[in-house]
Amino acid sequence: MFLDAVLGRNPALVEAASALHGAGVIPPDTYVLDLDAVEANAAALAAGAQRYGLGLWCVAKQFGRSPELVRAVARHLPAFAAIDPAEARALRAAGVRAGNLGHLVQIPRRALPELLAWRPEAVTVFDLDNARAVSEAARALGFVQDVLVRLEAAAGTGFAGQEGGVPPQALEGCAERLERLPGIRIAGVTAFPCMVCDPVSGRPGPTSNLARAVAARAALAARGHTGLKLSAPGATSVAALPLLAEHGATHGEPGHALTGTTPLHAVDRRQPERPAYVYVTEVAHTLADGRPAVYGGGFYPRAVIRGALLARTGARLAVEEAPPGNIDYYRLLAAPAAGAGRVRAGDTVVLAFRTQIFVTRSRVAVVAGLSGGSARLVGQYDALGRAYGKGPGRHDDRGPSRARVTS
Repeated sequence: MFLDAVLGRNPALVEAASALHGAGVIPPDTYVLDLDAVEANAAALAAGAQRYGLGLWCVAKQFGRSPELVRAVARHLPAFAAIDPAEARALRAAGVRAGNLGHLVQIPRRALPELLAWRPEAVTVFDLDNARAVSEAARALGFVQDVLVRLEAAAGTGFAGQEGGVPPQALEGCAERLERLPGIRIAGVTAFPCMVCDPVSGRPGPTSNLARAVAARAALAARGHTGLKLSAPGATSVAALPLLAEHGATHGEPGHALTGTTPLHAVDRRQPERPAYVYVTEVAHTLADGRPAVYGGGFYPRAVIRGALLARTGARLAVEEAPPGNIDYYRLLAAPAAGAGRVRAGDTVVLAFRTQIFVTRSRVAVVAGLSGGSARLVGQYDALGRAYGKGPGRHDDRGPSRARVTS
């Protein structure tokens, strides 16, 4: 989906990733991320948000919570929205301030005292039970916690595994009960997804969930609540910011825009955010009919993968579809055309597609210096942001952490 985009806009990343694998510094099933590009993307988002008077809570699950990347983003977007407590802890350890917690995954009750003690800007609650738990934990800590009411997604707009929220018709009754809880303050509303990208043009546009959120905020304002936030996550990018402002949102939650991998970036190379990662694997074996099998581990089911680049020959091979219910031990490529050169076991293969690194079993390698023409590997991490190397809590099979990259 993004191979043409990254080859056109960030070819140095492809060269560096190929060199790292060719030298044996990184194994197959590794995402290589361009630290400079990620930081530049964060800076572009921050500038756009300031222009439109918006707040942004950065999201790190897509790029695997690597602390090097998190710190680079936080220099421009200093507050985060965390997918779950594990991510919240990883982001806080990297020095980022807690913005919105609980939006996609409600905070488990036993984790509330720890996470609320960080004084997040907001905690999203899906229902009265979760709001009551937040209230009790906040009272025990001696303060009142701001909460955002999560609205139920409109029919046909949500995703399986993300169900929950207050139905719009139940908002008044829910608000009345929330107002009685002494440890929380209703600070706004949120929903998901509020913006999606058109499947053809890639352009972001509002969903009916954004209209629901706008109406819900008006209803809460009519009850006397003031200073209400409206967080409208989903496809948050520089291109989406004016739409968020136009519809009255106060916050967005950029994730894929930080790596230049929203659907818009696959088709429009004029966007300010640049593609910032590639996936590197290698040929494991070749079938009798000539189709190469490459090592898997990072082939996210919703990735929309179309092509692969063989670094040694420069050949482009189509990637065969695979059932999402199967484990991706391998992924098959189309057999090379006659005269295209023989594919060998061990050949470096580079791909670029939309992913959620935190749900893979992949490694993340972070490269800095590409923007200045002097690339170096600054760290390798697992898909949850834990570093490879010696020491407590670290893996012990990492290669050189600051190796120079030569192609």
